Amino acid sequence: MDEDVRVPVFLMTGFLDSGKTDFLRYTMAQDYFAVPGTTLLIVCEEGEEEYSEEYRKENRIAMEIIEEEADLTSEKLLELEETYHPDQVVIEYNGMWQLKQFKSCVLPDGWAVMQQVTTVDTTTFQLYLDNMKSLFMDQARESDLIIFNRASTDMPLDSYRRGIKIANPKATIAFEDEYGEQIEDIYHGEMPFDLTQEVIDIDPVDYGIWYLDAMDNKERYNNRLVHFQARVWKSKQFGPSVFVPGRMAMTCCADDTTFIGYLCKSKNTAKLRNGQWIDLTARVHIEASPVYEEKGPVLYAKHIKIIPPMENDLVYFN
Repeated sequence: MDEDVRVPVFLMTGFLDSGKTDFLRYTMAQDYFAVPGTTLLIVCEEGEEEYSEEYRKENRIAMEIIEEEADLTSEKLLELEETYHPDQVVIEYNGMWQLKQFKSCVLPDGWAVMQQVTTVDTTTFQLYLDNMKSLFMDQARESDLIIFNRASTDMPLDSYRRGIKIANPKATIAFEDEYGEQIEDIYHGEMPFDLTQEVIDIDPVDYGIWYLDAMDNKERYNNRLVHFQARVWKSKQFGPSVFVPGRMAMTCCADDTTFIGYLCKSKNTAKLRNGQWIDLTARVHIEASPVYEEKGPVLYAKHIKIIPPMENDLVYFN
């Protein structure tokens, strides 16, 4: 933990009945979460489960309830700091509040958000997507961990995961069944492209699947040749010999689109124009780059051919 962080803050998001309280009740009772002093629990909504006085006393928890969104302010948080002098803070956020309300707050000196966790009731997930996409994505885009509970293998879990990963590639996504057991295998069937071929030929409709698989299983593609069609994106931050061949992707749970692709090095980059469509054959190497926070796929172009724009350039994940 950063030496400047005196009070770690853990932000818990998710809609009502998504399992936030169950998750926190379990977590705050574990030895690994215990601190010598006080844990300040700020509850912004009260679900069916409650934190009993006995539970709070046993785990050295001081609880404050903030019922109105407008009452969550910098001044209120400073007041709580001066009252409790907590060693750590847990915020059970109201799923119907915009996160910008919390983000607008200036945290007391020494406080810093260390982790954001979002819980999802998988049985009602599609309903919320259909009616409250923006609220959910507001939570999911910055979450470090997203837990889908009450899940089952007959649900389109792989589709849900793909949609979240496009919006938030860094998130860890876990699926748990009704008993709290983790579901390990959420995929059905093989990859839609042949990994045994010398050149892995990726059909335009499968670009998104390849992009995510290369993110999750980097070594599978290390030193392999790939072939696909994509749009060129150039930026000064990449340098003169680097561009990104990619596609616009629409997630299963957001109305906006995101350009997805990996860095590509080529001696012909200067000849390419932004937005131009190309047919690309490239060798993949897994290596560090300032653009990636960790090692990732970097393509080395072997063959580039200019092609007409695709009629449907959007990538879908469901």
